[in-house]
Amino acid sequence: MKGRLSGNGGGPTPRTRCRRALDAATARIFKMPQGHHDYVLSQAVRVPMRDGVELLTDIYVPVGKSLGTLLIRTPYGRTGLIALLTAGYYATHGFLVVNQSCRGTFGSGGDFEPFSQEVDDGADTLAWLRRQAWFGGRFALCGASYLGYTAWALLMDPPPELVAAVIAITAHDNHWVVHGTGAFSLEQILGLMDGFGHPEAGLVGGSLRLVTGSRRLKPGFEELPLVRAQETVLAGSRMPYREWLTSPDAEDPVWRPMRLGQALDRVNVPVLLQEGWQDRFPAQMIEQYERLRRRGVDVGLTIGPWTHVQVATKGAGIVMEETLDWLAEHLAGTGRRQRPSPIHIFVTGAKQWRYLPEWPPATNEYVLYLQPHGELDTTQPTPTAGPSTFTYDPADPTPAVGGQVINPALGGYRDNRELEKRDDVLTFTGPPLNEPLEVIGNPVVELVHGTDNPHADLFVRLCEVRKNGRSINVSDAFHRLEPEKSSGIILLRLDAMAHRFTPGTRIRLQVCGGAHPRYARNLGTDEDPATSSNLAPSRRTIFHGDGGFSRIFLPCQLVDERDTVKY
Repeated sequence: MKGRLSGNGGGPTPRTRCRRALDAATARIFKMPQGHHDYVLSQAVRVPMRDGVELLTDIYVPVGKSLGTLLIRTPYGRTGLIALLTAGYYATHGFLVVNQSCRGTFGSGGDFEPFSQEVDDGADTLAWLRRQAWFGGRFALCGASYLGYTAWALLMDPPPELVAAVIAITAHDNHWVVHGTGAFSLEQILGLMDGFGHPEAGLVGGSLRLVTGSRRLKPGFEELPLVRAQETVLAGSRMPYREWLTSPDAEDPVWRPMRLGQALDRVNVPVLLQEGWQDRFPAQMIEQYERLRRRGVDVGLTIGPWTHVQVATKGAGIVMEETLDWLAEHLAGTGRRQRPSPIHIFVTGAKQWRYLPEWPPATNEYVLYLQPHGELDTTQPTPTAGPSTFTYDPADPTPAVGGQVINPALGGYRDNRELEKRDDVLTFTGPPLNEPLEVIGNPVVELVHGTDNPHADLFVRLCEVRKNGRSINVSDAFHRLEPEKSSGIILLRLDAMAHRFTPGTRIRLQVCGGAHPRYARNLGTDEDPATSSNLAPSRRTIFHGDGGFSRIFLPCQLVDERDTVKY
């Protein structure tokens, strides 16, 4: 192998005894299948881009026959835990791994501009790969989070050498991530810009910054106008917070290189998608699955009971086992199809993994009506039933608790009882269930809604109230209402879910006017939410009989006492 790797990095070096122990310990700690292949490593190989910038790349070459080439492009460095969990791990399973630092990160040349340069740099890396004598002419893409985005970037023009891809916990459309609900994703984007502005912190330091971000970034969450955060909590940063904040239109040129939906119309190789119910991106990854499936692409989708970070910790064993099976079948040619069905999901509450032939599965519609005194019931309220009311005050915005956020200190399944004590949160709760009820798919909430201020948001959340009284979030939806349509019948499609409500638990629906800072507060005026600081409250009314019925539609399966799905 010596002398055959192009670039100016060091020549191949054998894996040390310490590295062998570290590779084995990583697999053991994260409960991943152990790899038994040895490899040599060439570090900091310089890969030229079209503008003369060079990106540093590490190349892991297995000792003996390679099972195929994997391309990974990352902004998180080529050493440390992420590299151990990805490039190093795959090398121990016999793959030749090309692990590249994205532009402007960890020694690679140029400036790091998040997400906007990956299409061109991915194409140039592939052009370089084709010229290497050691390249066998076939490769696969692997990546999670930003690494998954770089995979979609390369799939904007799928190369003939590509034979498979495994993509996890990522979006293909960054405008959707930032402005998809109509409101700015304040907590995620401010935290993202803070982290991207300090790449030298590495995984441990970056994780610490993420966990402590709520305290450190609190002024940016609370102060107005929102643009001020660029000069305060992001002072000195080159990250494009202001540019993203002030570009709500999906057709704005700033988003053009970061909207990769065309890749879903072009890729034809087998693609495995992996997600967590409490990650930020299930809606995008389910869309990826559905669009590829409609085109006849061989695609699989796995969704576990995880947050973003938990996919790589608690979920690592399942995720990596499925990844290795996919690569064995489609790249190495050493395995056969292991998945009996395309969809593999974890049903929370039931604590079961389940294979499904399609998403969503066939279900029956189960309707619950919101009652005037906070009940949730299968019967319609009387026509004379009075309304429920609350006031949303942007000066004291309703806080976000748990749910689909990146920050592990804030997201996931949480007890909502303190939130539900607030005057600006309505709750509607059903009686204890006598038999199990499974909800699989996207619930829909229909609200007959009125507001005295047309500039308003709605946030609804489905919770499970356990026997001990804890109210645990399962799924939710947020929407910034169009002023001319803010009163009337409002439909909100909740996030996809798969959950069994067990006997003795109760179903609860929350209704409120925001979830701050997960979504930037609605100021209650017609002024630019990025640059204004004027505030106006809104008085809300949820009608129950007079004018229509407010209700929730649950895609359900009934389960009998023998744990068998009835329909």
